[in-house]
Amino acid sequence: MHIAPFDNQNKPIVDADDDLVPLNYFNIVKLRKGETFEYAVPGYETCVVPATGTVDVEVDGAFYPDLGLRTEDVWDSDPEGVYVPVGAKVRITCKTDATETFIAGAKYDKVLEPFDVRAADLDTVQYGSDDTKTHRKIKHILGTKYHDKVGRLLVSELFTVGEGGWSGFPSHKHDTDRLPDETRHDETYNFRFKPNYGSGVQMLQREDNKPGDAYHIMDGSTVMIDKGYHPCAVLPGYQMYYFTILGGLTQRSLKQYFQPTHEAQLHTIPGIMDMVAKFK
Repeated sequence: MHIAPFDNQNKPIVDADDDLVPLNYFNIVKLRKGETFEYAVPGYETCVVPATGTVDVEVDGAFYPDLGLRTEDVWDSDPEGVYVPVGAKVRITCKTDATETFIAGAKYDKVLEPFDVRAADLDTVQYGSDDTKTHRKIKHILGTKYHDKVGRLLVSELFTVGEGGWSGFPSHKHDTDRLPDETRHDETYNFRFKPNYGSGVQMLQREDNKPGDAYHIMDGSTVMIDKGYHPCAVLPGYQMYYFTILGGLTQRSLKQYFQPTHEAQLHTIPGIMDMVAKFK
């Protein structure tokens, strides 16, 4: 499902127990200097990630100052984040002239400890090639290195490298718990383009070799993936970024199932198995 860009007025875009992706939670909070935003999401662990601007984050008394390095857009610098335990009370305070802050969440039933992830702590992988039109970089905020500190939530930022190209290919899905072949992970994206009047397409093919759907995605588009194969592409001449939230049903590690029709393409894309390993 595609949600076109709109002013959400700091209210969840994907709320708790969403009908389509109940394992996910997503909000975008926009503040001016000195303004604050408070929240708590019972039943969901969350992660606070400034898209732009700098914030102070308080989590049940723990204090994480000066979170966020970016000013102009998400291409400015590396992301930073704060992990928030299930149901914890959070207070976000804007330190710069303005901030746009992502709040990502996944359903979970245990309370863990908060912690911050600074730029030096990121787990980054780059794979693909210009020749195969699959060149991209992934910056894992809550990736594999935090398996012992996070319940079911995976949070990453994905960038197409250069202009044009595909992401999420070879096509894969993760909508059914059937280990060792696949896990059920709901997924939510928020897209950005450079320049910001760029756009792209999100495909969603629910069954192999049967027609699916395609959504015209723009700067600020949100896409919720409940099931099916879901590659996306950006127009030539533009760069694409998407903030990625994954929430597992029974485990945190993601096991992708590659579409049989296109599985042979795995052998044509340099470094793709390194990408797969980073989500486990």
